[in-house]
Amino acid sequence: MSDPHLHFRETDAAVVELLRGDTSLGIGELAEKLGVTATAVRQRLDRLMEAGVIDRRTVARPRGRPAHVYSLTEMGRRIGGDNFRDLAIVLWKELRRVTDSSVRQGLLQRVAASLADMYRDRVSGQTTAERLSEVATLLTERGVPCVVEQGALPMLVSHSCPYPVVSDQDRAICAAERLMLQELVGAAVQLSECRLDGAHCCRFTAANEPFSVQSAPQASGMRGLERTVSAPSNAASVDVS
Repeated sequence: MSDPHLHFRETDAAVVELLRGDTSLGIGELAEKLGVTATAVRQRLDRLMEAGVIDRRTVARPRGRPAHVYSLTEMGRRIGGDNFRDLAIVLWKELRRVTDSSVRQGLLQRVAASLADMYRDRVSGQTTAERLSEVATLLTERGVPCVVEQGALPMLVSHSCPYPVVSDQDRAICAAERLMLQELVGAAVQLSECRLDGAHCCRFTAANEPFSVQSAPQASGMRGLERTVSAPSNAASVDVS
């Protein structure tokens, strides 16, 4: 199970919460606290162990045979708090409050580069179109459905915004997404259509030619990035200053 948040049963979540409060518990203790049979507890524990959420170890007892106790794994301890949306909004607002435009633009570039670093080792295509297709697969796996359309230039089509709460408040996040794509595909990318402008999807058009040493984006700011590819007449405009 790659993401326990997506597949947890409510009954299994109750086991996780009990183990969060106690370092480790046995089947009898869990059954008593949950008010269910030992068999029901074993079924839940089997599912959670298969998911990598809990672990089992054997402990010696003063009398009788050793007993099994269960505790959360590192993955299990990370499950629970999921207030990343509020944190993302606050951090984004603070970034936008930076008054020096060159510093603000530099920070946005660094955010985009950090986002790209999360995926970089899985993008290895030989051409811009191949790399863009790999990015589309990665984003789709993370719940952001994307496809690549092949025309005169390869185009990433996204039918869902990966940052809907932030983009509703500040569309400069679109610039960060575009910069991330540029980092991954190694070529200039233009946001040619945007859902925030009324389009039914967002379209990112990539240049066929990779960045040259002379034309590659520099860390001095994002204005140069906007000039690395000629914008189509209907290109979406994003203010990043």
